Amino acid sequence: MTKVAVSGCGHWGKNLVRNFSELGALAAISDTNEGLAQQFSTEFDVPSLDFDSVLRTDCDGIVIAAPAPLHAPLAQKAFAAGKHVYVEKPLAMTLGEAD
Repeated sequence: MTKVAVSGCGHWGKNLVRNFSELGALAAISDTNEGLAQQFSTEFDVPSLDFDSVLRTDCDGIVIAAPAPLHAPLAQKAFAAGKHVYVEKPLAMTLGEAD
């Protein structure tokens, strides 16, 4: 069975956490809001980890539902760690204009 970690348990992430849990594929969750992370950890009986710790787990993939400006940097770190990655849209965005 493929196992995934979900990074970002907020607006849309909470749905992804629930769905992957129902599929039996949820291995861990990660969120910078420690209270929310602990709540989901307890509710879905999976560990709550910081993102760098998620990268060191044996999960197969990482689902990224963090705020949009973090999508690309988190995905790049996950790819570098050899993980499969699912990213909520947008895949990437910039803040401000390019020079």
